Amino acid sequence: MRLMLAPMEGVIDHTMRELLSSLGGVDRCVTEFVRVSERLLPPRVFYRLCPELHTEGRTASGVPVYLQLLGGQPQVLAENAARAAELGAPGVDLNFGCPAKTVNRSDGGSIILRQPERVHALVAAVRGAVPEGVPVTVKIRLGYEEHSRFLETVAGIEAAGASELTIHARTKKHGYRPPAYWEEIARAREIVSLPIIANGEIWSPADALRCQQVTGCSDLMLGRGALCRPDLARLVRAAVDEKQLEPLCWDAIPPLLLQFFELNLAHYDAGHAGNPLKQWLVYLRSYYPQAAALFESVKRLRKPEDIAVVLQQAVEHSAARRQVA
Repeated sequence: MRLMLAPMEGVIDHTMRELLSSLGGVDRCVTEFVRVSERLLPPRVFYRLCPELHTEGRTASGVPVYLQLLGGQPQVLAENAARAAELGAPGVDLNFGCPAKTVNRSDGGSIILRQPERVHALVAAVRGAVPEGVPVTVKIRLGYEEHSRFLETVAGIEAAGASELTIHARTKKHGYRPPAYWEEIARAREIVSLPIIANGEIWSPADALRCQQVTGCSDLMLGRGALCRPDLARLVRAAVDEKQLEPLCWDAIPPLLLQFFELNLAHYDAGHAGNPLKQWLVYLRSYYPQAAALFESVKRLRKPEDIAVVLQQAVEHSAARRQVA
């Protein structure tokens, strides 16, 4: 079994990848998408979204990071994929799953799923441009408004030479509304032999085991669930191995929040370093009720020193509680 950390635009950037991969259990990360439209992009664009290129395409804990591209023109997409490989990306991932209206309106993401022949052409062009030793992986949804051409899309991706395929088990129209239609992934596995990674509605180890059972996939991709439960990858791995592992309690979370805030301070403008922290707290509060109170304490703070004081107090309170326990 392999566990992948999903690309989530504006949420899972290199600082979040560094933090979550350091907790263990993650086998691969994928960057936020690099938008490709009409030209070959300069190296600085790739380094900005994937600073791990400076460290052989790996996070600080050694987890490989594939660089994701999004675009609808075969030649320019292929040129940028070749550049990503030249810069040291250990793999290139193609995004045909993004449901955002702004992306779809500019001929990117899930709207291309309406034309399986275009998906095939784009994957084939990239595969032909990237060295053989560099994997070309693909991420899709079941379709755009419906999924009548889903299996045709999957077959075309395999025929184009993709190394692996990740399937988010919903259409663009479904958005992120439950359920995820895992049984459709099982249908895809019946017609192709390329490795398939299942994605969608995996919030707990029990969800992961059920997803594996329904889809027949051993490999999974975790997205929002890993933000709500930072140790989800470790917990899933333990569950699959039939081992007992104690989940992270709330008192283990404030030190991670402080670490994350410091990572953002080191990489981003100080005036905006608190925004990713607040965003993460919104996710955390769906599993940790205590995160809601901490979010209220920091949501109106702008100065990094003020945010740091609140986080440090939370860390100290957590440490005191753990000593008593």
